[in-house]
Amino acid sequence: MEKIFISGHSGFIGQHLSKAFPGSTGVSLRDQTWRVQARKSSIMINLVGKAHDHIGKATRDDFFYANYELTKQLYDEFLQSAAKLFVHISSLAAVEEIESNIPLTEERECRPISWYGESKLAAERYILAQIPPKSKKVIIIRPPMIHGAGDKGNLRLLYKLISKGIPYPLSSFENKRSFISIDNFCYFIEEIVSNFDKMESGVYHIADNESVSTNDIIKLIQQVTKRKVINISLPKFFIKSVAKIGDIVPIPLNSKRLKKMTSNLLVSNQKIKLTLDIHSLPLTAEEGLIKTIKSFTSEVIG
Repeated sequence: MEKIFISGHSGFIGQHLSKAFPGSTGVSLRDQTWRVQARKSSIMINLVGKAHDHIGKATRDDFFYANYELTKQLYDEFLQSAAKLFVHISSLAAVEEIESNIPLTEERECRPISWYGESKLAAERYILAQIPPKSKKVIIIRPPMIHGAGDKGNLRLLYKLISKGIPYPLSSFENKRSFISIDNFCYFIEEIVSNFDKMESGVYHIADNESVSTNDIIKLIQQVTKRKVINISLPKFFIKSVAKIGDIVPIPLNSKRLKKMTSNLLVSNQKIKLTLDIHSLPLTAEEGLIKTIKSFTSEVIG
């Protein structure tokens, strides 16, 4: 039986992944014994990182320490250990953060624009520059936004607005975006762990098979909560004008944020599906979103 080491196990993703691998060892890098645990493992899965800055005080150094320096320490330990597989969870932000009308493949030129995306790409490049021996495999995974029970990201924030009856003002924009449910995320990782002998070391994109729009998500929230909310379809030129004001004056909406909220961002998962002969995923995008939204309804959300 494989001994699986999961760093960053206490976070949203780590808690779900730990359940997917009963008997795995979850380790915090604050624990000085983590290197001992790593040396005992045969498979290392790295979830350590910093994605959010909820209070707006994180520096560039904060992001690079969490996403680059800690990953570097883990990967160096992997190279010295007897472990044969290192799975590094990177992010789509390493390649693109705003817009792609064509599904992003692994060959796409990387152009991150945030400290988060830049630090994730720096970690990828460090890993790929250290060629492992033939007895070891290194798989870098780039997921889009991951959602599920316990998620405290943008989907939960949208749920809070709609469930309180607050109208969504951007329904005149029709976008398509790729997401991945935590169930499908864990499925991909399980398939990698079980079949990594079929894989070449390198970068792989994962995502749900279907893309969805923000308006689709709002309809699903209304369906699950049984709450009808009148969406405000303000003219696009008016919204864009307000956003341009936000480029100068500190208001919640600016041009960059508007584009991120309303543009297409599509991901291709074809490479990993072809490599591992995957024909279907546990959940469709809609099924995954409904499951996540239902998990929010059981929470006490202020």
